Amino acid sequence: MAYTIVEKGALYSEDYRIYFKNEKGFISPLHDIPLYANEQKKILNMVVEIPRWTNAKMEINLKECLNPIKQDIKKGSPRFVPNCFPHHGYIWNYGALPQTWEDPSVIDENTKSKGDNDPIDCIEIGYKIAKRGEILQVKVLGTIALIDEGETDWKIITININDPLAEQINNITDIEKHLPGLMKATIEWFRIYKIPDGKPENQFAFNGEPKPADFALKIIEEVHQYWKKLISRESDGKDISLFHSTSTDTKSLISSVEAEAIINRCSSVQSPKEIDPIVDKWHFVHLKY
Repeated sequence: MAYTIVEKGALYSEDYRIYFKNEKGFISPLHDIPLYANEQKKILNMVVEIPRWTNAKMEINLKECLNPIKQDIKKGSPRFVPNCFPHHGYIWNYGALPQTWEDPSVIDENTKSKGDNDPIDCIEIGYKIAKRGEILQVKVLGTIALIDEGETDWKIITININDPLAEQINNITDIEKHLPGLMKATIEWFRIYKIPDGKPENQFAFNGEPKPADFALKIIEEVHQYWKKLISRESDGKDISLFHSTSTDTKSLISSVEAEAIINRCSSVQSPKEIDPIVDKWHFVHLKY
């Protein structure tokens, strides 16, 4: 299925939004885009929130109707992730898997920590820089798990199925063979990226050791089942908007006319706001090992 995006407001401002459409009208990227592009082959859809080498902290907004992508706000201003030398912005395409939810009422049996109340995060390691709002078809390679303020924050590692190396990279162990240094850089990036903001380095489950593809697929299926309970209202997703436009058997169905009216009330697309030059500053982080 083909998806398009509609931008509203000014990029790098508080009113910037990315809405999603299919051939029938506006949809929620969280609830209406299927998790599996091909369930038999375990090919997943990934919603790209942040293209590689960029700093703007974009994410699917759980609270707003139709869950548009917007920039995270920190202390009243749009948030940008620091450049922690030698990494510039995000070092892979970063986003989320649709129709997943890390239930905060469930203690993960692997990490012994509760879910973080978000769709599960996904990084895509292929060579192509994706576009914000693009839907990629990806193959799962493995996962790492951060423990963020007592919550489990899974990071699913994937590769675009159209990448030239996709047929040769099938698991975590293949990454070092074909992309040497990437997994080490990935662990380092997640460990240090909050330090310039005055926070401690991030902690990991499993001592930072990545888990293989079959383990990651099991985690994905678990959080997919949590999402099913969320959308059917069997689980309580506090402050999460459940409005969507594809199902016919839930209480949160929204018509194409209603969805169109919501988007039309948003500000029209405008020129991007100027970014403070401080966003490009290099931060040199000292770690104690």
